[in-house]
Amino acid sequence: MYKFPKGVYADIRIENIFNGSYNVQNGEVRQNSELTVSGAMIRVFDGNMWYTSSTNDLSSIQSELDSLCGIAEKNDDIDDHPTVKMFEVNKDTVLRFEGEKDLRKITRAEREELVQGYINECLDESCPELKQWNAGCFTSYCKKEFYSSKGAEIVQDFQQCGVFLFFDFVVDGITTTGGKAFMGMDFDMLKGHSKEIIERRDRYLDYAKNAVDVTPGEYVCVLSPAVTGMFTHESFGHKSEADFMLNDKTLQDEWVMGKKVGSELVSICDDGRLSHRGYIAYDDEGTAPKETWLIKNGVLTGRLHDANSAATLNEELTGNARAQDYGFTPMVRMTNTYMQPGDTSPEEIIAGVEDGIYVYNVNYGTGQGTFTMQPNCCYRIRNGKLAEPLRVNVVSGSVFQTLFDIDAVGNDLEFCDTSTCGKNGQSMPVSDAGPTIRVKKLSIN
Repeated sequence: MYKFPKGVYADIRIENIFNGSYNVQNGEVRQNSELTVSGAMIRVFDGNMWYTSSTNDLSSIQSELDSLCGIAEKNDDIDDHPTVKMFEVNKDTVLRFEGEKDLRKITRAEREELVQGYINECLDESCPELKQWNAGCFTSYCKKEFYSSKGAEIVQDFQQCGVFLFFDFVVDGITTTGGKAFMGMDFDMLKGHSKEIIERRDRYLDYAKNAVDVTPGEYVCVLSPAVTGMFTHESFGHKSEADFMLNDKTLQDEWVMGKKVGSELVSICDDGRLSHRGYIAYDDEGTAPKETWLIKNGVLTGRLHDANSAATLNEELTGNARAQDYGFTPMVRMTNTYMQPGDTSPEEIIAGVEDGIYVYNVNYGTGQGTFTMQPNCCYRIRNGKLAEPLRVNVVSGSVFQTLFDIDAVGNDLEFCDTSTCGKNGQSMPVSDAGPTIRVKKLSIN
């Protein structure tokens, strides 16, 4: 399809994208749009440098490729370069979403009807504490093509959709946001969630009315599945992205395969093949994803790679080179990252705590050596039962110490399919997941 010049490695990534969105805030329609865009990223590598160009003119791809090759230095041994040798040569077409479930077929009217239905069923404007609400729906479809000078030819697609309704409650000058979002790959997956939205609305209204400030200190903490997923992603998943350690000898020495890094109860995996928000048929370097165990029974067993990091560290490709879209170059990114469930019920885990804190949900988290999470809903645990709601500003701890301090892992694995991960200026759809876990000690402020 394209003529690849000799003496360089080159690849072309073409994307055709459709996005539809409907948003209402306090009864005012803020967005009702549809957008279709096409573009391509062209990359050339001569063994020393990458040369890149992005364009929305698909007819100019060959000329862009030729121009980049004219800048690059010809290298007759390019096929022997360690990074180039890593690139897989896959020829495949994986179009999972064309047909009846194609989200490009969803109309503006259908998005509006879905959102207005939830507003009608779940919004109680007579509530004096309710000061603002926000509801919306989006649908997105992307068809990708990938071609390389090594002979790769891949066509794949991905789609996702979502709906949300959130409420801002103000009590004593403190704003509490409650509500729920749902995402999936099928528009029908967004329907029938009124009961869950109302439960979340009422929980956060009760929290707004009754929460008391926590006394700072160190506590036994029980993390809900949603919070465990966030912890897994932020505190350990990012540490497993191998590009972080390429120029850091200290990290390389610390991050040795086979090292004991946590409790035997802890196993963590990344798998882009799973049908969640981080799904890919192939990554953006044409590599097939696979099940990659980062920790197995507390032992470091793997990390995530693109071709460059795999070649540099002499490890296998994992299919984790991802780019936000055709305007960006791929980097090492998580896909679907989860902590494996155990065999203990969440009720048993909470019952084993005399005095502690249950972290129900968080706004966000960050982490490398030390992780922090900002909760938006917590409860005191007294004598093995949930008690009064607590306002907690920050939950923090050492990543490795926390992994060792996990002394109970629940049997209630849940995937969070509403996550978006930012890294180096790029945002990617990901899923994180985990069960209820208990940690012997975390810092609470």
